Order: sequence, then structure tokens, then C-alpha cells
Amino acid sequence: MEKFISNDFLLDNKFARELYHEFAEKLPLIDFHCHLDPKEIAENKKWENISQVWLGGDHYKWRLMRSNGVDEKFCTGEASDREKFQKFAEAMPYMLRNPMYHWCHLELARFFGIDDILLSGDTAEEVWNRANEVLQNGLSAKECMMRSNVEAVCTTDDPTSNLEYHAEIAKSDFSVKVCPTFRPDKAFAIESPNYLKYLETLEQATGIEIKSYYDLLAAIKQRHDFFHAHGCRVSDYGVDTVWFKNSFYYEVEDTFKKAINSSEHLAPEEVVAFKSAILLECASMDYEKGWVRQLHIGPIRNNNSKMFEKLGADTGFDSIGESNYVKSLSRHLNKLAETGALGKTIIYNIHPKDNEMIATMIGNYQDSLCAGKLQLGSAWWFLDNYDGMRRQLEAVSNLSLLGRFVGMLTDSRSFLSYARHEYFRRILCNMLGTEMEKGFLPRDMALVGKLVADVSYNNAKSYFEL
Repeated sequence: MEKFISNDFLLDNKFARELYHEFAEKLPLIDFHCHLDPKEIAENKKWENISQVWLGGDHYKWRLMRSNGVDEKFCTGEASDREKFQKFAEAMPYMLRNPMYHWCHLELARFFGIDDILLSGDTAEEVWNRANEVLQNGLSAKECMMRSNVEAVCTTDDPTSNLEYHAEIAKSDFSVKVCPTFRPDKAFAIESPNYLKYLETLEQATGIEIKSYYDLLAAIKQRHDFFHAHGCRVSDYGVDTVWFKNSFYYEVEDTFKKAINSSEHLAPEEVVAFKSAILLECASMDYEKGWVRQLHIGPIRNNNSKMFEKLGADTGFDSIGESNYVKSLSRHLNKLAETGALGKTIIYNIHPKDNEMIATMIGNYQDSLCAGKLQLGSAWWFLDNYDGMRRQLEAVSNLSLLGRFVGMLTDSRSFLSYARHEYFRRILCNMLGTEMEKGFLPRDMALVGKLVADVSYNNAKSYFEL
């Protein structure tokens, strides 16, 4: 059989091939948003078998297995690792045209040297044995990162984290820079039944008794300072929408005290006002320190309440949400611009309809702080597939500056997901190479190659200043 993951996978013509192999392939990776566990990096985690590294915690794969009629015990349940791997392998032939089919075979090729067979139920035993041999010979968390030519990663961390593993990594001789990211989502969730419990955790982390909105901001600011001292240069906000409501400080204070002192439910407009205020406050903190701020907008989480109660969050029961947040986003950005607190900002949408809206919105607030100060983020979550990446690149190209785009990330909990950077770079090079072939772009390899190198690595290197 002809190799599926060939040297020129996804590269349709000579221009695409030259762009990729000469200008993108060998560049380091800056993975500026991921969900890797810093403890697993610090301890250089190893795995007994491919099921542990591939299926453990990967809700992308669990969703597809469930769609193939696989019983939950083979996804998150009590089945053995070998049984789980078998069920996933049996589902693989049905994944044709799903990005998982590409990602899995890229990962098999890059990390396990398996590029001569396709994964299926029939080949599962051979792949299991060959992959496990590689794992037993020393493939580890750090080895995965070094083998992928990773220069830096930014993990995702709650403000209450003591960042002990980041400190441990920083003092070690590990060549990859591992930075924390400030993710204060739980501090926003004033309507959550777990909010008071979270405030207790924040009090323990700061030593600040949180009895007022002012106390809450003081506690967040203390942790913000702590993160900065430990190398954090990026914040991240996972939000279902963007909130904006002009409110007086005392109104937000009253809402906060009502939330922590009363059994009375908050009105929707009170929740919006509180979240609007705290999102602006955190943005100002980010700006003061020169951080890059990321907004991940739009998912509707934990749709299946029965499975949420059984398995908890991040287990594969989230989907694309839809809300009309364009006016709120505009007012939010405008308020920060008015007050001089709008810094580097990347906005990620989970609904594909929002690509062009965000690409035009960011153009309203660019300035000389840096080129490409505001960015339409890379195709994210349900959109980080062949079509989604192309659509995002088209929106950036048509309505902003592709040459200033900061490129791809993994957004993953897996140490094997760096293959997604390769996937993105191949798609980028094929788009540009095809247009060079058609005469839509100059057949100037130095000119177009520079753009490829910038989007693949140089722009992120400059933008994040890690």
C-alpha cells in the first residue's frame, strides 16, 4: 500500500512542497495555549501503553467512539486499556474525513514510526505492540516535546494554583520553556452553585478574606502578580459569550454581596453587569503587565446532565453555542480603548459564522503598540480541522493581515498533539502554493516563504515575548 502519511502529505504541488519543506517544517513550535498538566511535565510522565497516552482524558476520541455505538465502559469505564484501544481502532475506518483520522495517523508516524499500515480493528494488535515497544524504550512527556521541536508552551492554570511544578521545571535543565497562563473563569461564575466554595479556595491562596467586590479584585490582583513573578505572560478567558453593561461600582458591589450573603437568586442583568465589570478589570491588569489576553468564546458546556453527574466536566458533552455578542464585544473593546487599557488580544470563536465578524471587529482597534495587536485566533476546538483552518485563514487573509497572524496551537491535554502544528503548516503551505501555481500570488519563493515562516513561528515568537 502507498504510504498515507507521506513526506508530501496534503501538499498538492511543487510550490506547496517547497514552501513547507524549506520554510516551515524545521521551525520550532510555540504552543501558546494548551491544557497539559505541568505536574506530568515536571515528573516526565511515562505510559505503559498507547491507550494511556492516546485515550486517557481525550474527549475528542470518546465522542467518536460513542458515535460509533461503543459502550461507555470502553471510553471512560472499567474496560482494560487493550479493550479500549481495540474499540477505538475498530471505529477508525468510520472516521474517514474526520480530522481524527489525519491526526491519529500523523501521531503514529511521528511518535511511533508507524506509517506503513492504517489503524483498524484488524491492525490493532500490531499497532498496539509496536507503539508499546516505543513507549517502553523511553518515550516520555519531555521526549515528546523535544522530539516535536517545542520551544515554549503555555499551560492553563487557575489563579489558586501555587505553580509549584512550573517553578520546578524552571529550575531544571529542561530545554522547553513552560509558562503558566492565568485562567480566572471560576472567579466570574457568580451564578454557579459552587461559587462560594471557590471563593474559599481563593481566600486560602491569598490570605484575603473576601467579603466585598473590592476584596475579590484584591485577591485576583494578588494572584495576577504572583503568576507574573512565575513567568506568566498570557491570560485566558473561557466564556460562553461576551458581556457588557455599564454599571456603577456600588451596583456591582451590591450584586456580589447578594451572591455571597443571600439565598436570593441573582437576576440575569445582575450577572451580566458583574461579569462585564470583572472582565474589564482583569483586562486592565493584563494590559498593565503587557500580557497577551485570550478570549475563547462560545461553547455550550455539559449538555448531557446525566453524563455530567456521572463523569464531570471535559468528558465530551460540549458543543458549539450560538449567541449574538457582536455589540457587547464592540462595547467591551471600545471601553478598554477609551481608558487606554486595550492590550494584545486574541479572540477565538467556536461558531464558524463569527470568523468574518471578529476579523472585521479587530480592525477597529489596531494601533501602533505592535503589528497585529488584535488577532482572530486560530481555528479552535470543533473548528480545528481541514475545513475550519482554511476558513479561518480565508477570513484573516480577506479582512486582516495573514502576514501578521500568530498561527496555530494545540489546545490539548495530549503530549502527542503537536502533530496539529504540522497539520496546520501543511494546510497553510498548500493554500499558498496552490495560489502561486494558479498565478494568484507571485511565484516569489522568498516573499511567500517569509510569510510561511512568520505565521508558523516568527510572529508568535515576537508577539508573546516569552
